[in-house]
Amino acid sequence: MTIKTSRRDAVIDITDRVQKLVNEEEIENGFCTIFVKHTTCGITTADLDPGTDKDFLEALRHLLPKLEYRHPHDPEHAPDHILSSIIGPSLSVPIIEGKLSLGTWQKIVLVELAGPREREIEVILQEV
Repeated sequence: MTIKTSRRDAVIDITDRVQKLVNEEEIENGFCTIFVKHTTCGITTADLDPGTDKDFLEALRHLLPKLEYRHPHDPEHAPDHILSSIIGPSLSVPIIEGKLSLGTWQKIVLVELAGPREREIEVILQEV
């Protein structure tokens, strides 16, 4: 799956796209693993009520102190790598009766920290 991001920082809901893959493969019960192949974005779950994406991104940016980072090609880019490592590159979600087993408010999201870019995401489906 490829996602094109349009802003430097963004929270992008990919739940429907992942569910579509589950439907296409007709997975009834199993697991879905979502993995992003980049070091400046992450995959997680989030509540996407209006404004919570901005709250999430703002809180993330405030986690890291202002330091003299040593990233070789762009020290200002170092926080993007650190934050994406905190979020993580992957997520595993159970599939039950053909549906991603997410909580009421949970959405699967790509958290972009160095956009705009084109992001590649691997989705592995395993039936049990």
